[in-house]
Amino acid sequence: MHFGIIGFPLTHSFSQNYFTEKFLHEGIDGRYDKFPLEKIEDFPSLLASHPALLGLNVTIPYKETIIPYLHALDPIAESVGAVNVIKINQGRLTGYNSDVYGFEKSFVTQYQERFPRQNLADETGEALILGTGGAAKAVAWVLRQNHINYRFVSRKKPAPERISYQELRAEDFSKIRWIINTTPLGTFPNTADCPDLPFDLLGPQHLVFDLIYNPAETLLLQRASAQGSSIRNGMEMLHLQAEKAWEIWQSPSP
Repeated sequence: MHFGIIGFPLTHSFSQNYFTEKFLHEGIDGRYDKFPLEKIEDFPSLLASHPALLGLNVTIPYKETIIPYLHALDPIAESVGAVNVIKINQGRLTGYNSDVYGFEKSFVTQYQERFPRQNLADETGEALILGTGGAAKAVAWVLRQNHINYRFVSRKKPAPERISYQELRAEDFSKIRWIINTTPLGTFPNTADCPDLPFDLLGPQHLVFDLIYNPAETLLLQRASAQGSSIRNGMEMLHLQAEKAWEIWQSPSP
């Protein structure tokens, strides 16, 4: 069985080590490779060169641009507008999104650990999603399912659901419960990078979730923790979404 991951760059891919160890420990006759694509237009050539592929993970920057190359989308992936898992069955490519599963499980756990006497369904706090890419879309989908209002924060030109870092004000943070980083800022080796937040406005009422897992504590998480905020990195989410991807690849094809 042959699987792999596409994205660029893939220097520090978690998935290859994870699945290689999984196959070894569980006695699975499988292989998992990294396929760094400098441009998404190279995807058809990759498939032609590896006809035995049964599944692929998709990471930055192709979670959205991969969609036109697929034959079908799972309803959740279609609703999210981003794909991070591809199942290949007799040449037919179906896109899925396991990020939503991994993020929701880890997101709910963080809330329950910080506020054990509160019910997420009764939460009135809002969320800031840092970034606007494929991972941000998965996070937004989960927040909508949990009836949590959110806004995207981006360095790009503001839009109806998007504001710039410069527009963040003290009154915003009085309503905010969650800050979720979906950007690569702070990823190894660029560990000195950090989203441009007004950290003096953070406090114990805030939960900061960084999808980055390397390093375990980004500068964002370090600075948030220093303000008393609850912090969580993306490692648990990564494990959860990887196992969900394996479940998708092993499930009977429709």
